[in-house]
Amino acid sequence: MTQYRLFGNTGVRVSPLTLGAMNFGQRGNPDHDEGVRIIHRALDEGINVVDTADVYSQGESEEIVGKALDGGRRDDVFLATKFHGQIGDNVNQFGNSRRWIFQEVERSLRRLRTDWIDLYQVHRPEPDTDFDETLGALSDLVHQGKIRYIGTSTFPASAIVEGQWIAQRRGRERVVSEQPPYSILARGVEREVLPVAQRYGLAVISWSPLAGGWLSGRYHRGLTEPISLRAGRQPGRFDPALPANAAKLVAVEQLADLAEQAGLSLIHLAIGFVLRHPAVTSAIIGPRTLEHLDSQLGAAKVTLSDDVLNRIDEIVPPGTTLNPADAGYQPPELTDPRRRRRPVS
Repeated sequence: MTQYRLFGNTGVRVSPLTLGAMNFGQRGNPDHDEGVRIIHRALDEGINVVDTADVYSQGESEEIVGKALDGGRRDDVFLATKFHGQIGDNVNQFGNSRRWIFQEVERSLRRLRTDWIDLYQVHRPEPDTDFDETLGALSDLVHQGKIRYIGTSTFPASAIVEGQWIAQRRGRERVVSEQPPYSILARGVEREVLPVAQRYGLAVISWSPLAGGWLSGRYHRGLTEPISLRAGRQPGRFDPALPANAAKLVAVEQLADLAEQAGLSLIHLAIGFVLRHPAVTSAIIGPRTLEHLDSQLGAAKVTLSDDVLNRIDEIVPPGTTLNPADAGYQPPELTDPRRRRRPVS
């Protein structure tokens, strides 16, 4: 039976796994019917959060999610989507401005076939836009009933704090969640982002618990050909000749041995690690096929022992990252890894 968790201080209860829809559409799996089946299977297994974004396959992902929820399943789902990325060719079809938010939310609502979005998230910070402008527009959408809650994604700790300050001082609706990258190979958010989320009572929906596929069990030394769509599109990201990738391969092989000793798949070890942190509310899984979904579903039931966690800390120390894409998360040294040892209530 699924053990649901409180979504920050909202009173909403969500599943420890969130179904991410980034891989639905032309950039992943273009078969709409299979996408619908994956979503239905996830819901049948107790997942009640679906996360997508307008930019995923330029709206196609939202369309597939809308098809899956149309016909009676919408009320059972905590539906999350995001805005910020470039849509189309117009110079203003991008960003965090009031003008763009008001245009794009209507398009997302149509694609999702719904009257409201539970969690509308700012996909990335926008340096050229005052965050009060963004929060003001989102607050108006809350008051209009088009969105229920406001979230952010991949914000540094300073921007998270700024958002809380703006809401308090200027009478805006408060951001209630953050969606950061977090995995065994990318632990930088343990230093500041996750503690700040805890301090302000924010829910955390972490993305990429498999580190972009590195912890899927498919990558090992001696591999010379791309074995996934992601690797085919971004071969440099997995090129073992690059020093950063070579370091990741060493860690991945050690983690695979540890998972085997613990009687787990590497996938379950990786997702179970993320879910063990007391700040994490839910971890996003992004299956492209039903087989991928089946390999990840059981991870929510995994409980890692302190011995396993200690060994993970030896392989990739707390607060460090082996993923250059997340190098922006390098605040001061993390000295107390015990913060992730407390049980999640």
